[in-house]
Amino acid sequence: MNCGNCRRDIADYSNFCYFCGARQVVPPVVGEPQAYRRLMRSSVDSKISGVCGGMGEYFAVDSTIVRLIWVLITFFSGIVPGIIAYFVAWMVMPLAPYPVMVNNAAQAAPPAGATHSAQPI
Repeated sequence: MNCGNCRRDIADYSNFCYFCGARQVVPPVVGEPQAYRRLMRSSVDSKISGVCGGMGEYFAVDSTIVRLIWVLITFFSGIVPGIIAYFVAWMVMPLAPYPVMVNNAAQAAPPAGATHSAQPI
């Protein structure tokens, strides 16, 4: 997939461009049912437990913005309520499953026990 902003090649499942940070909008495929969105902790975008990463994925915003908003709200409302709210979200939100990579990378990888020996030139 190519970024609509900087035209660089990025992964098909990316929500944001790695290079310019632009949000990627993928038009829905005609005839394909819409996926049910569920608020879950992120399994791939986590710093502590994935709460902010999961909220970022759910609301389709960058998780860094969610983390900054969480920190600002925590400091302005009192540190203890923010930490308690994060802990409650950690306990209530289920962990999302790891994404499945659907490509031929597994076929191109060498066997697990293979070693590479350097040959003299």
